[in-house]
Amino acid sequence: MAKKLTVALAGLGNRGKDAYAPAALKFKDKMEIVAIADWDPDKVEEVAKTYDVPRDKCYSSVEEMLEQDQLADVMFITTQDRQHVGHAIPALRKGYHLLLEKPVSPDLDECRELVKVANECKRKVVVCHVLRYTPFYTKLKEVLDAGTIGDVVTVMGIENVGYWHQAHSFVRGNWCNSDETSPMILQKCCHDMDLYLWLTNKTCKSVSSFGSTYLFKSENAPEGAAKRCMDGCLAKENCPYDAEKFYIEHERMGIKSGHTGWPLEVLALHPTLETITEAIKTGPYGQCVYYCNNNVVDHQVVNLEMTDGSTMSFTMSGFTNDNSRYAKIMGTMGEIVADMKANTLEIKVFGKQPEVIDISKLAQNLSGHGGGDIRLVEEFVDMILEDREPTKAITSLENSVESHYIALAAEKSRVEGGTCIALENIRNA
Repeated sequence: MAKKLTVALAGLGNRGKDAYAPAALKFKDKMEIVAIADWDPDKVEEVAKTYDVPRDKCYSSVEEMLEQDQLADVMFITTQDRQHVGHAIPALRKGYHLLLEKPVSPDLDECRELVKVANECKRKVVVCHVLRYTPFYTKLKEVLDAGTIGDVVTVMGIENVGYWHQAHSFVRGNWCNSDETSPMILQKCCHDMDLYLWLTNKTCKSVSSFGSTYLFKSENAPEGAAKRCMDGCLAKENCPYDAEKFYIEHERMGIKSGHTGWPLEVLALHPTLETITEAIKTGPYGQCVYYCNNNVVDHQVVNLEMTDGSTMSFTMSGFTNDNSRYAKIMGTMGEIVADMKANTLEIKVFGKQPEVIDISKLAQNLSGHGGGDIRLVEEFVDMILEDREPTKAITSLENSVESHYIALAAEKSRVEGGTCIALENIRNA
């Protein structure tokens, strides 16, 4: 049998436990999880049982795991944003290759230091820009690279965060406060910054941006609102952000509909009506959205000038019904409307009849970031096992941090009232 890739799993949150670890069950002949670390003993116990990880290879923290001699070929680092580099650098020096959850870091110096250490240690680091691996964006890249619409001159993109996702992750949840995690435009949208650079083969010259926390603050709380949704809130009936409506009653993601996956698995390891109700009563996900410790924006626009004179505009909004991405890409010979919710690419070459490509007919599994999560892990595993250079989809760490430079430049511009920021100054600061 060919050698299996051994994996040390650092962090058992939603991305580590539920997005990437299951690849070890799907690709049993290629990879095996041999060590795990997390502060939650219940998660450690469950994951150890699922993947047959020995008790003596289960650790109560990533720091404890990193004190050991190298335990595996690679480490999947899926801890919180500001922990990534602090875990990645010692892991590289131990000899691990890394699959690193995005963002790398909200600190520019940390991003640069990680690139430096990875090169010194001659280790491969792949950042989890999972959307590159989706059938949707893989096909869009193929169409653009074929020159179907000529040279790309203008891109208009939007990330529809979804009102419920905004409230769950960025008001009540782990990424609500940029002082503790990352700015919204980096945490949520470095995906998008990376995608548009990759899709168009372009480099950014300068950025300007505007945005704010428009709604989710105490002065906007409706009359009668309670600090917690289940504490006799008098505004409950007309509030779309009510936690009971989200996590219990919602027809698609509520526990009463039989749903037990994301986001419920964030509230309770084993979601039931009882555990979810208790989480809403006592935990952060039952807080009123107007009284949370949040400071990240709920809407933001970014304008990008590229080095070849082309332009891009990008909007992130938490005030959308759906959680999806949409782009209109305009070239010298035609345009493409890319609608990820509909899973269609509408190609309009000038002077010809439009063509619609239905991505759902090209792929069977579109779960997990549109099918990107599992394909990312397989690509990474194959790259390490075959000791080869990255494919078109898998990017170098140097290319990955370019999206971070753009996002952090956008945040600097936003904070400074829309000042135009030259990317050269960010890269070389």
